[in-house]
Amino acid sequence: MLKLQFSRKARRWGWLSAAAVCLLASGAQAEPDASRKEELRYLLEQDCGSCHGLTRKGGLGSPLLPENLTDSSDEELLEVILEGIPGTPMPPWKYLMSREDAVWLVKLIRKGTDHDG
Repeated sequence: MLKLQFSRKARRWGWLSAAAVCLLASGAQAEPDASRKEELRYLLEQDCGSCHGLTRKGGLGSPLLPENLTDSSDEELLEVILEGIPGTPMPPWKYLMSREDAVWLVKLIRKGTDHDG
């Protein structure tokens, strides 16, 4: 199981994180709408791709291909996406996306495609 350790600064700002997540979640739907899906695809390609490679074969970050993620549960991947990995370049994305957004991204990454069709 993936264990995260948070710095004192991160814990101090935890209340702010929780508030941001609550605000995002309060307007969240079961699945992102078509417009949000396009934003998330762009984020996956450009923002995630800047570290994980534009083809998701790896770079500064590890590969984000289905075959490379078989040892990680969806919950572990969600935690990494939303909380980041302290002490590494992997940032927490919980300030910019809801849990539902992250769930949809995990499904998309597991499919190995940029399309959910």
